[in-house]
Amino acid sequence: MKQAQSVVADGMRIDWDVAIPMDDGVVLRADVFRPLAEGRYPVIMTLGPYAKGLAFQDKFYKGSWDNMVGYYPEIAEGSSNKYQNWEVVDPEKWVPDGYICIRVDSRGAGHSPGVMEVWSPRERKDYHDCIEWAAAQPWSNGKVGLNGISYYAMNQWYVASLQPPHLAAICVWEGAADYYRDLSRHGGILSTFLDTWFNRTLVGRQYGYGERGARSWVTGELVAGPETLPDGVLAKNRVDPGPEVLNRPLDGAYYRERSPKFDKITVPVLSAANWGGMGLHPRGNFEGYRAAASKRKWLQVHGASHFSPFYRKDGEELQKRFFGHFLKGENTGWEKQPPVQIHVRHPCETFVVRDEQEWPLARTQWTKFYLDPAGRTLGREPKFGAAVEYETTGDGLRFVMPPQAEEVEITGPVAAKLFVSSDAADADLFLALRLFDPDGKEVLFVGSNDPCVPIGLGWLRASQRKLDPERSLPYRPYHPHDESWPLKPGEPVELDIEILPTSIVVPPGYRFVFNVRGKDFDHGLGDKGFANAPYPMRGVGNLLHNDPQDRPPAIFGGVNRLHFAEGKEPYLLLPVIPTH
Repeated sequence: MKQAQSVVADGMRIDWDVAIPMDDGVVLRADVFRPLAEGRYPVIMTLGPYAKGLAFQDKFYKGSWDNMVGYYPEIAEGSSNKYQNWEVVDPEKWVPDGYICIRVDSRGAGHSPGVMEVWSPRERKDYHDCIEWAAAQPWSNGKVGLNGISYYAMNQWYVASLQPPHLAAICVWEGAADYYRDLSRHGGILSTFLDTWFNRTLVGRQYGYGERGARSWVTGELVAGPETLPDGVLAKNRVDPGPEVLNRPLDGAYYRERSPKFDKITVPVLSAANWGGMGLHPRGNFEGYRAAASKRKWLQVHGASHFSPFYRKDGEELQKRFFGHFLKGENTGWEKQPPVQIHVRHPCETFVVRDEQEWPLARTQWTKFYLDPAGRTLGREPKFGAAVEYETTGDGLRFVMPPQAEEVEITGPVAAKLFVSSDAADADLFLALRLFDPDGKEVLFVGSNDPCVPIGLGWLRASQRKLDPERSLPYRPYHPHDESWPLKPGEPVELDIEILPTSIVVPPGYRFVFNVRGKDFDHGLGDKGFANAPYPMRGVGNLLHNDPQDRPPAIFGGVNRLHFAEGKEPYLLLPVIPTH
């Protein structure tokens, strides 16, 4: 068995490739960053498949790193940045404050052998055992906290459901939760994210990729090694999630065993969402905050890119106040932290931080804005009339709220009720909330997966319109996605559609637009991605819904109609926040 190596460098004691044995004989490998002074310290842990030895500044992530520090130079200050790793904390900024940082390569990734199966029950059990291993080490104070972005946030929900005895707190920063609704199928429509992400990102991080891959900038060792295995062996040692979710259009046991049990999550929770997370990152943070059984939980909602809010000084300070309180018992002022803190979004990437006591906000004025088929406007009075059709391959239909005399704040979950028919046996609904300035230019925002996103998105496959009456809320319809109800061509059906929570202050003279579409949102400005971006960015990044196996053009490429019968007038339910 390979022996761990210990060095003292950059004010830390670093143990490379520490062995953590699992109950089935597989040995996972971890890098452990400790303070120089002897003692017992709390642990900040991550476990995931991105390879702990791969630098954030490496060529694969270079565009994201350069873009982030270009906008926020403060992120690179106070550290050599030699140990920067994708979506996890920088140990040079945490170890001096009395924390031990542990990065574990998950099974089948980096330096950990075995079969790579992301977000699987086996991975969840491994994480549980790693937490308990760390708590038992002589340098640990027995308290383990979990912190990290995206993947390193999502699996926090999952392992917290197992209630490891020494798990003391979790900081879930932009992490999906429900494997079906948040990650695989939005409104029942397949997202191609899992397939493209896995093959573009993780295959090159798999254990045994070896000489084909990168080397650590610090140790010089192979990141996905130490051995180099044949392609055929690598293929047998990984489970591609793309085909798995393609072949499972309905929710069921496969998705449930890869989703958290919120009623089992009792540790303190800091859930941090991004308004611009769109199809991957915001929903789980809101749902997790509301549903977790913990009596000590907080929600923070920000904007901007996927990484910068986590690494900026204000993000780091928030995380350290949280963990200092729960892992070290320090007086960090956390007891004064409001249950909900939101960065209210304004045009021009302006955010105003506001403390709140609950989510959704208690003072919300839930307001129905009815769709007018004649004027294509949004108004307070129901409108009925002839059906309006749209080509599903085009830009769809737009309904505009007339410019208001005073600013209007919309902050919270959004829902729509539509009456829709199709020429085929099914229809996919893509909904977009958009904002245009007085000159008619669309106002777009930096999002988690794309630098130019609209202010809200929602999806629903019409054949999966069945509602769960016990879990549905007026502002958050919940679909069980457990059976398919095909459409009868030309016959309208009633659809209740969830639109992800949003925040926007609409100034006077601006136009708020509700866009009903038959395909993914596209701002029409071309690829707006930064240099070395891993995929085109046209408004939804890599969160597309265009797999022809899931959306055959013969069914989803024709004409849909919105219906406006008297007594069945469609509307958009908006969370209007009083400004006075």
